[in-house]
Amino acid sequence: MDKINTISKNSQFQFKEKGSLFIGYLFPIQNHEEAESILADVRKKHYDATHNCYAYKFIDDESFKYSDDGEPNGTAGIRIFNAIKHFNLSNVLIISTRYFGGTKLGVGPLGKAYYNSAIGAIENADIVVKENYSKILIDFGYDYISDVHHFINTYKAQNINNLFDKNPLIECLIKPEFIQKLGENLISVSNGKIEIKILEENIYL
Repeated sequence: MDKINTISKNSQFQFKEKGSLFIGYLFPIQNHEEAESILADVRKKHYDATHNCYAYKFIDDESFKYSDDGEPNGTAGIRIFNAIKHFNLSNVLIISTRYFGGTKLGVGPLGKAYYNSAIGAIENADIVVKENYSKILIDFGYDYISDVHHFINTYKAQNINNLFDKNPLIECLIKPEFIQKLGENLISVSNGKIEIKILEENIYL
């Protein structure tokens, strides 16, 4: 995807429903490992909570996960996930922590409470649009320094990092649709002596 809707920083929302306390946490994430690490931290923080239900979603709609964490099936995880989809967000994790207040809510109101905890956290967040970049490495001789800098600036490269080995190296981020043209220009100006390698894809800025 060229662009995604996500969030710039963590947010939180809490409320009580018939004595039960619901705390909704929203986090920006980049991968499954980061999501699981944050989950572990929240579970540790709220070790005495009745439930820590969650959902997270990445760019691809098929790359997601959610959990009811012991609540009745369909009342928590999927409702949190639906809140994420309602705002068309990607690369986010929502955890809804519940402290039981002594009164059962019933399936319908329980599902609504988890949905509202997620919606509240999203509404408290700063939603931003991020664009897709690929990380590339350019390997070139000293004779081509000015040419390389000219073309990476032409194609609006970001996070430019100058490195040195036997030859100068530049690591930078560039939009995927510009990579082929950049490569063609650099190969042309150097008679094939400049090499480009894609290091990582789907980095959103």
